Amino acid sequence: MLRELRIRNFAIVDSVGLCFREGLNVITGETGAGKSLVVDAIELVLGGRASSDSVRAGAEEAWIEALFESAGGPLVESLGISGDDGVIVKRVISRSGRSRAYINDSLVTIQTLSALGRGLVDLHGQHEHQSLLSSGVQRRLVDSFGRLEGLAGEVSRLHGRYRRLEETLGDIRGKARERAQRIDLLRYQLGEIEAAGLEPGEEERLLEEKSVLSNLTRLRYLGETAFSLLKDDEGSVIEKLGMIVRDVEELNRMDPSAEEVLESLKDAEALLHEAAASLRGVKERYDCEPARLEDVESRLALIEDLKRKYGETEAEVLAYRDRAEEELHELEGLEERGAGVEEELEEVRSVLMEKAAMLSGMRKETARRVEETMRDILSGLAFSRPDFRIEITETPISPSGIDRVEFLFSANPGQPPRPLGRVASGGELSRVMLALKCVFADVDRVPVLVFDEVDAGVGGQTAESVGERLSRLSESRQVICITHLPQIASRADSHLLVTKDEDAGGVSVTVGELDREGRVREIARMLSGSVTGVSLRHAEDLLRKAGRSRGG
Repeated sequence: MLRELRIRNFAIVDSVGLCFREGLNVITGETGAGKSLVVDAIELVLGGRASSDSVRAGAEEAWIEALFESAGGPLVESLGISGDDGVIVKRVISRSGRSRAYINDSLVTIQTLSALGRGLVDLHGQHEHQSLLSSGVQRRLVDSFGRLEGLAGEVSRLHGRYRRLEETLGDIRGKARERAQRIDLLRYQLGEIEAAGLEPGEEERLLEEKSVLSNLTRLRYLGETAFSLLKDDEGSVIEKLGMIVRDVEELNRMDPSAEEVLESLKDAEALLHEAAASLRGVKERYDCEPARLEDVESRLALIEDLKRKYGETEAEVLAYRDRAEEELHELEGLEERGAGVEEELEEVRSVLMEKAAMLSGMRKETARRVEETMRDILSGLAFSRPDFRIEITETPISPSGIDRVEFLFSANPGQPPRPLGRVASGGELSRVMLALKCVFADVDRVPVLVFDEVDAGVGGQTAESVGERLSRLSESRQVICITHLPQIASRADSHLLVTKDEDAGGVSVTVGELDREGRVREIARMLSGSVTGVSLRHAEDLLRKAGRSRGG
């Protein structure tokens, strides 16, 4: 609910603070006192259009601040606002016409402020801030009234699924040529890599072999020479060492002290034989064909070509091969998947259209009930032959179904009903909105309703009906109403009086809550234009009849 409203340097207002209560809050005052400025300020603080004309003469800026209590809920949470301890909104307008908006002292965009405002307050009268003028809101109200939210939600979910399948199928079909080209490329690349038969570590082994083969002549010479000197030639190292061993054996037989020397020589002889065997193996490695070097270089060139195309290293080439195999498998499976998606799409579309048609039929049934109820209520609100209709026209399937819902109204026989936003009279529109709020009281949960000119052109019994409707509506949400009708003012939970004083210093506007005595005098003035004994007694009678007086 709106708890406080503070206005400074706005239009002709210097500084005013208003406190509102739960239930029905009425604002009265003489013509020209500035009553509508309160509604203008509420509209502005909730994101309405600002201009330099809003700033009081002689001031540099105007500001309006509003405190809302119990302002939590999905909307507030979706905007990232903590409303547990209330929400303070503020609008500052400079002399240049530029404005700033704040929510809980944080600077926000006007769009954010407007979004919050639409969820907190409905303004009805000569104002744009009316959520019920939106076709989407009207459709949701019909759904809520008919308890159709579940079916509407199902249609929305089916439509979302249908659109996703449609996009998937479009991707599959629309990129068939690109996919075929990609498949051909991947097959060629994989064929090239597979044909190469590349193995992990192969390049390193080939580089080592190439290093050996590039020095083959010198290696052969060194190997042959070393082996010959060690074993093959006459007078080789092994042959001479054998002669030495035999001489020392004879020496050892004559002098056992030479045994240690003999063992060392025999160990050396054994090591030399092992070395000769190893050297033979090394030497035989160099006995390959000269063409082997060409084979190794050709293989390395092939690996280098693969690296140039598919990765900087041998490992990256092999990794690319693995990724290409996965992608090829996925692309080749898309054709088969496309057939499945097409079949599923048709199934979902069939169910979607069936549910949407069912929802449309139920909306039309609900609309007829709302129309009847609205005509009954409007007949008691100074409309002799009201024509209220809910027009439901078929549209292409969307998340909300196949319907566009539009509330139409005509106050005069012979004139075709028009959309609510085109109802010429602000007073007429306010009363239509009052009737709508009464019909949708249980499903439209905007917590604060503001009515301006709801009583324009009415009086007598109609005024009683308007007051009764406002009073009943205020039992479930806060209602703020500017009125000139004593029948409405007498039913208020809180009665605010706007007065304007003029002196040499200029114009000043004040707003104050009336106690019981003050209410009696103000209602007496509203009854007869002046306070007399008769009008005072009549005012007392109205308050007793209303049974809703506070204070005093």
